[in-house]
Amino acid sequence: MWQIIEMDAALEAHFSTSRVLSRVNTPELVSAIDYALRQRQIEAVLPGIYAPTNHRQFLDVRIAALRLYEPTAVLLAQTAAHELFHPPLRVDLVHAAVRRRLTPKPGYQFIRRTVPDELVVTKNGVRMVIPALAAIDSGPDVVDFALRERHVQLHELADAYQATKRWRGSADRSRLVEESTDNPWSAAERLFHRMLRTAGLTEWRGNYPIADHPVDVVFLKQRLAIEIDGRHFHGDAHFERDRWQQNATVLAGWRILRFTWTMLEKYPDRVMDTVHRALAL
Repeated sequence: MWQIIEMDAALEAHFSTSRVLSRVNTPELVSAIDYALRQRQIEAVLPGIYAPTNHRQFLDVRIAALRLYEPTAVLLAQTAAHELFHPPLRVDLVHAAVRRRLTPKPGYQFIRRTVPDELVVTKNGVRMVIPALAAIDSGPDVVDFALRERHVQLHELADAYQATKRWRGSADRSRLVEESTDNPWSAAERLFHRMLRTAGLTEWRGNYPIADHPVDVVFLKQRLAIEIDGRHFHGDAHFERDRWQQNATVLAGWRILRFTWTMLEKYPDRVMDTVHRALAL
C-alpha cells in the first residue's frame, strides 16, 4: 500500500495564494522544496521555479513561472492575445521575447528580442505586447476576431507593423496588414475581399453600417449589399438575427446578395459573375 505523504504546511500555505514558488525568493523553504521534489509533490516549471505536480500543463502556471524566472520577458503572439482579449484562443506554448539567450524549455518558445517600451503593456504584473501587435503575430483569424470585437482598430494594426517591420516574417505580416485594410471580420470575408481585389473592383467598403448594423461588403454607388456566411453554421440565434438585419437593409433601399464559404471556395467564377451582373443592373 502506498503511503500518502502530506505536503509541508508552509509549502501548502504558499500554493494556496500563489500558483508557483521560487527557490531564490523563499530561502526559508529550501529544505521543504527539496523534500517535496523527492516525494514528487511538486515539479519544476522553469529552473528554480516550482508548482504542484501536474500543474505545469496550465497556461497561467507557466506564465506565472516565467514572470519569476525572467521578469523582463514580454509575452508575444497567441499568448499575449489570449491574455489581453481572446481567452478561448488555444495556446500550446508560452511565446515570449527575452533579452538574453535562454535554454529551450518544455512549454515555452523564447525569442531573443528587445521589445520597445511603447509596444508593451502590463496586465496582472506580466509584460506583454499591445493588442494590435499580438493580433498581427497570431495570424488572420485572430486579427479578424480583434477587428470584429473592436479590440483593435485598422490604424493600430498598421502602426504596430511599421514599428516592427524589421522583425522576422515581415513579408507575411505586411501582407496580413494589407489584406486587413478593408476591415474583414472572418476568414470568409477575407477570402471574398481578395477575390474582389483580384477582379479589379475597388469601389466597395467592408463592414459598413446600414440600418444600425454592419454589412459585410457594400458598393455605395450601386446600393448593393453583400453578406458572407462563414465556414460554420451560425446557429438559431444568429440565423434569426441575420434575417431581421437583411429585412432592415432591404427596407433601407439596398439590394442584397448572399454567398457562403462553399460558394466562394468552389465556385469563385460564378460568384464574381453574380457580383458583376448585380453591379451592372
